[in-house]
Amino acid sequence: MRILGFTRRILPLVLLAGVASPSRAQETRPLVVFAAASLQTALTAIAADWQRETGKRVTFSFAASSALARQLDQGAPADLFASADLDWMDFAEQRRLIRAGTRRTLLGNSLVLVEPVSETPVALAIAPGFPLAAAIGASRLATGNVQSVPVGRYAQAALTALGVWTEVAPRIAGADNVRAALALVARGEARFGIVYATDARTEPRVRVVGTFPAGSHPPIAYPVAVTAGSTHPDAVAFLAYLASPAAVRIFEAEGFTVLR
Repeated sequence: MRILGFTRRILPLVLLAGVASPSRAQETRPLVVFAAASLQTALTAIAADWQRETGKRVTFSFAASSALARQLDQGAPADLFASADLDWMDFAEQRRLIRAGTRRTLLGNSLVLVEPVSETPVALAIAPGFPLAAAIGASRLATGNVQSVPVGRYAQAALTALGVWTEVAPRIAGADNVRAALALVARGEARFGIVYATDARTEPRVRVVGTFPAGSHPPIAYPVAVTAGSTHPDAVAFLAYLASPAAVRIFEAEGFTVLR
């Protein structure tokens, strides 16, 4: 009987320990951020600073905004979502995949035409009717998939506004994300590419031919929000940290325009 009584006394303690463990796990698990591929360099550096300051970890899934938004819609777990355009954040908001009141547009960018440094430099002034198709020749123009990937959508809008889309469209090599498009150019598999200015800065094997006029495409904007399914206690704090002076310095060093 004494043994039974002892068992009964310790049983509540065991149960309490079992209840407490999920909370401890919640506090120690990394924050999970789904982010547009073009944010990879900047966000990785910002997360390293965050960890040094707080001791807390952030893990990332970098891909096209379209792919990440669809993964969220299919139930993939994440704490924050950072998109490279407004449309895919609108998609997430309309499906109630982000937490109300947390959405903010942090950054801007520009769109550039790049070529491999291994090629003889070409002189192309980006203007209405410019001879891009002739310069591409039998090769390819790499950018994001124009049906879904933000950089591809911006590229199509710019080429359409400049009156060269129809002749260039058959030469498009649509990649899964902007970094994949950049890699095609860097390896010489495409004569030109249309990518973000910030991505071009990360790749020494490409050079910038020119910048597309801002009015030729919708403004490039990066909204970010806490996901509706997040229960991580640091989600809101990390979102705020992305607008901190330390984060702003990194974004600006990478070439982003910080929207204040």
